[in-house]
Amino acid sequence: MKKLFFPLLVLGLFLASCQKESNDLKVQQTNDIAVDMSDFYVYTSETVEESTGVKAGHVHGPACKCGSMKVLNQKLKENPGLEKRMYAIEKHTRQLIAAKSANTNKGKPVKPDPDPDPVPYQGNITIPVIVNILEDPAHPITQAHIDSQIDILNEDFNDLNPNTGGVPTEFNDDIADCNITFVLAGVNRKASTKSSWGTNDAMKYASQGGIDATDPTSFLNFWVCEIGGGILGYAQFPGGALETDGVVIGSDFFGESSRGGDYGYGRTATHEVGHWLNLRHIWGDGRCRQDDFVTDTPSSDRANYGCPSYPTVHCRTNDMTMNFMDYVNDNCMYMFTNGQNDRMRALFAAGGAREGFVQ
Repeated sequence: MKKLFFPLLVLGLFLASCQKESNDLKVQQTNDIAVDMSDFYVYTSETVEESTGVKAGHVHGPACKCGSMKVLNQKLKENPGLEKRMYAIEKHTRQLIAAKSANTNKGKPVKPDPDPDPVPYQGNITIPVIVNILEDPAHPITQAHIDSQIDILNEDFNDLNPNTGGVPTEFNDDIADCNITFVLAGVNRKASTKSSWGTNDAMKYASQGGIDATDPTSFLNFWVCEIGGGILGYAQFPGGALETDGVVIGSDFFGESSRGGDYGYGRTATHEVGHWLNLRHIWGDGRCRQDDFVTDTPSSDRANYGCPSYPTVHCRTNDMTMNFMDYVNDNCMYMFTNGQNDRMRALFAAGGAREGFVQ
């Protein structure tokens, strides 16, 4: 047995070394692809006055349901290196998408390239989920809420949302099956008497009465609690600190819940996981010329609410109001686009910010 073990150990080390060299080569190939980064931005303004005449223009007020961009602004102020890391992630994302476009052969079949440029991750992605619940007796979270939330995520990220048939014809070819599966890996519960946790990430630290994250390199952590301030949820974009990486959802908006009203059908989590996977709001958090970095989403200069009729026109184009990254009611959002899918999948490619989930 000992004689057999040593050769197997050597073989294992050799294969691991080969895989690392292959990944390193892919990262180097990606770094060699030139892309335009002139439109990249991270900060968004937080008042109407600030949005006048400046590049960014999302207003965080009573109508703001998602706290992700406001939290990002604060994190950028607190951490001088975050903007640089997000720039690098964005550049890597654009390089992979550019390579995918270049590798697509639209003419006659040709001999396959033995060493093609890297592209956004291909194949099924499975994301284990940890649900951290700060229990408030007035806003209970049952196993049924948890199970329904996992089911809803799997519907939305696999083009199984029952309302997708309502997508207008002009957007039909843009509908993406993201092929991302979410699996419940654990539930942590802790009693809490706090009526409002806010958006300063206190719920993510046991030392502040919250629950510490479970290995964010391998698990998507949800924190479910009373956020307050009219915020339904918020997420941390790729590039932030590991100990705070994940998604926060208000207790009444996690899974199917009658307490959530129009936002009680689990789509807050879909929207916030989109941010966690590097998607911006579909209107780009600004005016018509500020983009969400996705080519197949139309330009817009504002969020939509309620259940808008089609067409809803802003910036001389029809808004894709049914996109998960808008602010419409839960039952009125039911699609991601192929371009958004490419952005998300770029994170799982070699050198990507969430590569650990597929290794």
